[in-house]
Amino acid sequence: MTLTRLPRLLLPLGLVLLTACSQQQTGPIVMGQERECPLELYQGQTLVLTLPSNPTTGFRWVVRDSAATILQSLGPEVYSTPEDAGLVGSAGQSTWRFRASHAGQGRLLLDYQRPWETDVEPADTFDCQISVN
Repeated sequence: MTLTRLPRLLLPLGLVLLTACSQQQTGPIVMGQERECPLELYQGQTLVLTLPSNPTTGFRWVVRDSAATILQSLGPEVYSTPEDAGLVGSAGQSTWRFRASHAGQGRLLLDYQRPWETDVEPADTFDCQISVN
């Protein structure tokens, strides 16, 4: 192989590498209390949000803003407790699933509170700016 043929081989190889680097992440994004925000999703991508919860105390996560213009809910909140807890009333976690349905910007906002205590500040808040490309 001569040196003059080498640049012609590098061009296709470079294009293949650039194409591989530009691939979108399409797998689910799993996030929790750590608040990896702001968050960027691609259309069709799934977002799984898991937050600590203990409804036996009366506290629940109340969705204040579901970013409905960009996210589609894939079902209701699912509450689960760790199998090894073995205690009645022990804390668990609440999980929501969303699909990035439309391009744009939105806000996912949840308050952890007793729903009947309307004049009390939430015990915790989850607030995340989300963009969908």
